[in-house]
Amino acid sequence: MLIHHLRVLPLLVRMHVRSQMEYRGAFWLDRLAQILSYGSVFATIGILLARFDTLGGWTWPELALLFSFQLLAYSLGAAMSFVQLRDLEELVRLGTFDTLLVKPFSPWAYLVFSGLNIGYTGHVILAVALMGWAVLSVDFTWSVWSASFLVAALISATLLTAALITMIGATALIWVRSNHLFSIFFGFWELTRYPLNIFPGGIQTILITAVPLALTSSVPVGALFGKPIPILGDWAGLVSLVAGPIWVLIAIVHWRYATGKYKGAGG
Repeated sequence: MLIHHLRVLPLLVRMHVRSQMEYRGAFWLDRLAQILSYGSVFATIGILLARFDTLGGWTWPELALLFSFQLLAYSLGAAMSFVQLRDLEELVRLGTFDTLLVKPFSPWAYLVFSGLNIGYTGHVILAVALMGWAVLSVDFTWSVWSASFLVAALISATLLTAALITMIGATALIWVRSNHLFSIFFGFWELTRYPLNIFPGGIQTILITAVPLALTSSVPVGALFGKPIPILGDWAGLVSLVAGPIWVLIAIVHWRYATGKYKGAGG
C-alpha cells in the first residue's frame, strides 16, 4: 500500500501542475504581482530602517534575512497545505469530503498532493533572491555549523507552518466552519516579519506558545545571530530545530482525532 501511494503521488502533482500552467502568461503575471506586493512590504521596512538605523537592535541586512526566512518558510509550508486545507471547509459543507473517505488512499495525502500550490513560486523567487543578498551583506562570519543551522531551522519552520495550517483546516471536520481561524493565523503571521523583542510581553508569549509563529522567523534567525530571545533565552536555537517535527506529530494526532469526529454530510 505504501509503494502504491508513493507511485500515485507524483501523478497527482503532475496533473495539478499541468492544470495550473494551462494559461502560462496569466500564471507568471500573477507571480510578478506577488513579488511586487511582498517587495513593497520589504521596502516599507527599508524606509523604517533609513529613518531609525536599527529596529529592536536588528540592522538592515539582518532584517532582510529575517524577512526572507519568514517568507520562504511560509511559502514552502503553505504550498503543501494552505489552499488545500482552506478548501476543506467547503468539501465538508457540501458533503464531498465523503468521497475521499471511500478512496483506497489517504484523504490527507490526496488533498495535499492533488492540490500542490505552485502559485507560491513568486514568493519563493523573491525570498531566495533576498536571502542570497542578505547572507552576503550581513555582518556575520559564516561557518559550516551556522549554514547547517540555517538550513535545518528553515526545514523546521516549513514543517511548523504546514502543521499549523493543517490543524486549522482539519478543525472543519469537527465544526464544519474553520476558515475564520485563518484570519487569526495570518494576523499573527504578519507580526513575525519583525523582531520578537519589539512587541509587548503578552504578544511575545503568544507567538512562542499558543500561536508559535515566532519559531518560523525571529527566533531561529535571532538565535543564529546571537540575539537575546525573550522567554527562550539560550534554548532558542534548539527549540527552533525541534519545533517543526514536534508540531507535525501534534498535527497528525489532531487530524486523526478530527477525522474520527467527522459525522459525514448527514451530520
